[in-house]
Amino acid sequence: MFFPISDDDREITTVSYVTYGLLAANVLLFIVQLVDPMFTYGWSVIPKEITSGVDLIEPQPLEIPGQGVVQIPQAPGPPIVWLTLLSSMFMHGGFGHIAGNMLYLWIFGDNVEHRFGHAKFLLFYLSAGLVGSLAQIWMDRDSVIPNLGASGAISGIMGAYLVLFPHNRINAIFLYQVVTVPAVVVLGMWILMQLVSGYGSIAATTVSAGGVAYLAHIGGFVAGAAAAAFCRMQMPNEPDSVLYRQYQRDPRDRRLW
Repeated sequence: MFFPISDDDREITTVSYVTYGLLAANVLLFIVQLVDPMFTYGWSVIPKEITSGVDLIEPQPLEIPGQGVVQIPQAPGPPIVWLTLLSSMFMHGGFGHIAGNMLYLWIFGDNVEHRFGHAKFLLFYLSAGLVGSLAQIWMDRDSVIPNLGASGAISGIMGAYLVLFPHNRINAIFLYQVVTVPAVVVLGMWILMQLVSGYGSIAATTVSAGGVAYLAHIGGFVAGAAAAAFCRMQMPNEPDSVLYRQYQRDPRDRRLW
């Protein structure tokens, strides 16, 4: 499996204000979570809250195979429970969770923002995150397990990147060395892994699926790819497209493709 660490963004001439703002917002909300743990339970997406429209404030029983019945903490959230669909995409479940998402946002976000423009990119990011959350809710409408993270939105960015920049160079760690491969290889393998893992979790809850919301990843990715495909149809010439750029060999690169 390839672990991306950077990409080629030499032709990006504008400052990626939205990408940097999103990075800051995610970090800020994560700090709030660390200071007030109950904030996580109140402002995360609870599928049962979304489908019922009722804010759960008392602990909810949940039967977990091998552990019996456990109580899932709940806390008061926003006045309108559906606002958690927005707040949850800026929250994370731990240091590893936020580090991975922010790395992918930093690598892939600036390219997509450059292509869409600042305002459209922000709308795109929020829409992809919303689609990802709704896809996960669809899998288990009555779940009382908090869903949170920018994964749906980040997956949308990755889907858009695959459509807009399939041949762009991605520097990734593979077998303890840094290699350079096309985005279509790195992102193609990533979504394939999500599909395989997600298929195994269709009949399971987020807990038994290892805490990973695969449907959110898949839903966000598909939404992002579809939006990018529409974007490309509106720009048939693409004079500065990375897709058609011809690279000269760089002796510093170790290429697999």
